[in-house]
Amino acid sequence: MDLRGRNALVTGAGIRIGRAIALGLVGRGANVGVHYFRSEDGARATAAEAEKAGARVALLRADLADAADAEALAARASSALGGLDIVVSGAAVMERRPLGDVTAADWDRTINLNLRGAFFVAKGAAAVMADRGGAIVTIADIAAFERWRQYPVHCISKAGVVAMTELLAKALAPGIRVNAVAPGAVLPPDAWDAETRARLAASTPVGRLGSAADVVRAVIFLLENDYVTGETLVVDGGRRIR
Repeated sequence: MDLRGRNALVTGAGIRIGRAIALGLVGRGANVGVHYFRSEDGARATAAEAEKAGARVALLRADLADAADAEALAARASSALGGLDIVVSGAAVMERRPLGDVTAADWDRTINLNLRGAFFVAKGAAAVMADRGGAIVTIADIAAFERWRQYPVHCISKAGVVAMTELLAKALAPGIRVNAVAPGAVLPPDAWDAETRARLAASTPVGRLGSAADVVRAVIFLLENDYVTGETLVVDGGRRIR
């Protein structure tokens, strides 16, 4: 897929990796639907930078924890941009909650956004892109393959994203390709101190933490390579095999 002139929807595009992905696609010549829910200021900043780069931009607010909102988002993006070719599902939450402390509300908050929301965004996108084809990339996490005792619901949600990616790839082939990127230690929380970051970098085989740019390059690879579908590309500096 040549990204020039393509129309892309990126969820969670107001902050962090979602913002980097949206601007990375613009850098390759794509137009972008900038989705946000609470991060309006960040989304407007993303949109302004994309417009400055010459892209056609749509600013789209939706609560992806609401299945109806999530499913309608792709059609809204298509209407605003004049079609839709690409969806990148980056919106997610990651909460530290040991098993004994997990409540039903904790479960619903994480699963409804990370997994259910991504599913219904993809379902809506599949309907919109049925005739023209396209590509979907979901953002999973190395947590999909590891079992973090302090983040049980997050791990479950991201393992579900990997399974969902494979199922959608099979169901939507050949017209729509579906892949995932599973980042590792990329953009750690601001609250982490220098010692924690250094320890994490030292335990990563490549010897450093990841950057948003590492994830963006992986997303672009999966979008541009038309012979890849149903795959989860782990971008973790080798942590999975450490």
